[in-house]
Amino acid sequence: MSLSIGIIGLPNVGKSTAFNALTETQNAEVANYPFCTIKPNKAIVPVPDARLDKLHKLAGVPEKIYATIEFVDIAGLVKGASQGEGLGNQFLSNIRDADAIIHVVRCFDDPNVVHISAQPEPGIDVEIVSTELILADLQQLEQKIERLQRQVKGDRKIYGPILELALALQDFLERGNLVHTYPEQDGEVFAQFNREMRFLTAKPVIYVANVDEASLTGDNTYVEQLRLLAVEQGAEVIKLCAKLEQELVDLSEEETQEYLLLSGVEESGLQQLIRKSYRLLNLISFFSMNDNEVRAWTIHEGWKAPQAAGVIHTDFEQGFIKAEVLSYESFVMHGSPVAAKAAGALRIEGRDYVVTDGDVIYFRFNV
Repeated sequence: MSLSIGIIGLPNVGKSTAFNALTETQNAEVANYPFCTIKPNKAIVPVPDARLDKLHKLAGVPEKIYATIEFVDIAGLVKGASQGEGLGNQFLSNIRDADAIIHVVRCFDDPNVVHISAQPEPGIDVEIVSTELILADLQQLEQKIERLQRQVKGDRKIYGPILELALALQDFLERGNLVHTYPEQDGEVFAQFNREMRFLTAKPVIYVANVDEASLTGDNTYVEQLRLLAVEQGAEVIKLCAKLEQELVDLSEEETQEYLLLSGVEESGLQQLIRKSYRLLNLISFFSMNDNEVRAWTIHEGWKAPQAAGVIHTDFEQGFIKAEVLSYESFVMHGSPVAAKAAGALRIEGRDYVVTDGDVIYFRFNV
């Protein structure tokens, strides 16, 4: 499975600069005027994993293949976007396909960079974008309720609980709440309805506080405001200087690390974002290996061995027989599967085995 993350925010908050920095590309045009981004920019980025690098070195095979994340840089949203203002709700549809949302918020002062107000106001900026997402969800929900009210007349047993949930969510959204804060999310009815509707406000959010370089080592007032807001929503916050991150694109790994340390930062924005995204979405990685490659795969925490096998190929899941499992730590300790097997560290697991982060797995299957 590949992770998809949509990057949103008001115009001129540094979204495209952040996109270019995070994806190490220059695909997104950057300019000091609203709606510089007209079409969504997309980039698929490998997920850095030091464990994969180590396994590749120990295995001595030709290739290593990282797990990937797709980033989508979406045009700046403005008040009225859900009704077609600015570049309209055509761009809101791009967010529906994302697994999570990065909401870039400007947290620096610069009179030379255009902003919608005299100075950044994180609370108001976030409210504008969140309101448009809520209104877009309500618009979609109202249409669905009309259909459900007709369907429930034919089969109340099936459609009654769905209509009841839809009406409750409508009331919840109309009071300015986000679906991901809805208190009653347990149960298959909500899960199935959310999968069908793909609510924008149900998606996990990571706020990116785009700061100047001086604010990297300590929170300025804007960042403090954003953190308080995020706590209320149960959202995550990372802080980065998009301008600095973009300057790192052409540097070597060693130069990048030195530059970050001089700036008082231990991790790049991409590393922070991946770590928080995986944790937020309950994702883990396992590794496969053959004579040609070592490869990282992303799955949901709690998945069993056949489900993990299905990420590699559907035939692996359907014909699953067993999994030969070696923890990353055991692999490094023994240096190879052969040595690990001789030491009794290689385990044979069945269909009920829950995959652990860092497992090195060889699947046995029958087509």
